[in-house]
Amino acid sequence: MQFPSQNLYSALRAAFPEDLDQTAVFATTPDGAPLNYSWRDLERASACIANLLESLGLPEGSRIAVQVEKSVEALLLYLATLRAGFIFLPLNTAYQQAEIEYFIGDAEPAVVVCTPGNFGWVSKIAFKAGTRHVFTLGQDRDGSLLERAAHCSDVHTPARRARDDLACILYTSGTTGRSKGAMLTHGNLLSNALVLRDYWGWRTPEQGGDVLIHALPIYHAHGLFVGVHGALINGSPMIWFNKFDAKATIAAMARATVFMGVPTLYVRMLAESSLTREAAAHMRLFISGSAPLLVDTFAAWQKRTGHTILERYGMSETVMLCSNPYAPDARHGGQGERRGGTVGFPLPGVELRVVNDAGAALGAGEIGAIQVRGPNVFKGYWHMPEKTAQEFAEGGWFKTGDVGQQDARGYVTIVGRGKDLIISGGFNVYPAEVESWINEMPGVAESAVVGVPHADFGEVGVAVVVPRAGAKLDPEAVIARLRDTLAHFKVPRRCFIASELPRNSMGKVQKNLLREQYRGLFLKV
Repeated sequence: MQFPSQNLYSALRAAFPEDLDQTAVFATTPDGAPLNYSWRDLERASACIANLLESLGLPEGSRIAVQVEKSVEALLLYLATLRAGFIFLPLNTAYQQAEIEYFIGDAEPAVVVCTPGNFGWVSKIAFKAGTRHVFTLGQDRDGSLLERAAHCSDVHTPARRARDDLACILYTSGTTGRSKGAMLTHGNLLSNALVLRDYWGWRTPEQGGDVLIHALPIYHAHGLFVGVHGALINGSPMIWFNKFDAKATIAAMARATVFMGVPTLYVRMLAESSLTREAAAHMRLFISGSAPLLVDTFAAWQKRTGHTILERYGMSETVMLCSNPYAPDARHGGQGERRGGTVGFPLPGVELRVVNDAGAALGAGEIGAIQVRGPNVFKGYWHMPEKTAQEFAEGGWFKTGDVGQQDARGYVTIVGRGKDLIISGGFNVYPAEVESWINEMPGVAESAVVGVPHADFGEVGVAVVVPRAGAKLDPEAVIARLRDTLAHFKVPRRCFIASELPRNSMGKVQKNLLREQYRGLFLKV
């Protein structure tokens, strides 16, 4: 695909409607009052912030690290970073001090933006790591970033950028402990946005237009690259929720046409009596991703609303890879119904293969490792050339780490995940990272963390800890210490003390036995 613009922002801006005074974002203030933003507001406010960033005299390729609560102003900061030609580095708001220290030390950002309440400890970490500029940004349009940007011009020419220039770095948890920074280019992100605009049938204003309910975080590929890019590249307005609220989301369906969510959000809306066919009658499309959607949830949603959820498959390193079809008879020879339990077909331009341990391609229905390649696949891991090389097979095939199969009609089904990955509420949790923190605690000999089913979050972690000889461990104290160290979604829900971990004849911990032992812990009877 030919890259149609110098800069991802330029491509998004080209899709804005001709009348810039139309509403682009329907939002509310923290106390619930309406607060709407026009397309002109997005253009002018992001220009002010871009001019502020450029005024700092930052080196080429500077990273802008951002850990703030979701707000439209946080979105403006993202757009400003793109148009100024710098590299956006979003950080989960749940990350704790030790995690932020690692990210800032690894990425060496030129600018850090944090919430006003965290400025004290974040700025100490940033300045110690060599960051020269630390700004604050709050949810109530407050903070030093906006105060400084208000004095800058609201006219800005986007920096020239090529297809392979970096646009973002997303940190994804590492299978061996610490996180890896996936480097995504302007071309990666734009190619995926354009493909999804067509594949999901986004409607132009002439076709009646689309309105997206945006209730996802924007430090994650799903909310930022799929949700925000999807709306902006089509010139479609968004109904903006800083935090997901099931009742409010259902009420907003009367004014919207598209919703994107993780399975947990669908489960929570199904628990509301207000979710009916009438409530969802105005909607065109419901999309689910970031974690496996249970077939029971797929069927329950279909029965309650009359809508069939479209499930898709992607990764931080690749954005979207596969999708169930939007229009059943428009593609794949009329065989394209949305199938529960599958992630559909590889997207146009994406190549996918299933291989055995030797790297040989497998046939239809055979289970193996999933590998992909295409214009959406990332450039590599930040400062990890050896790790990057390990994750690519000959021919440029990226090893996803997922295990699956593709049937004769092309449907892809994910049947397992490599390296014991846990997906809790749509967020990736790598047990090795959590285990490394547990194993450093006094009195701990070793530990194992496994994922078990959970009705709301899909999966949650359970820790099994073996004490050193003579030591006594308190399970609640282990959990409490992890809460002070790790993002909340990484913290196991339960901790058990055991005299030993189950091992096979080669001495490898048999996590499958632990998963089976605790699999009913959170299931409703």
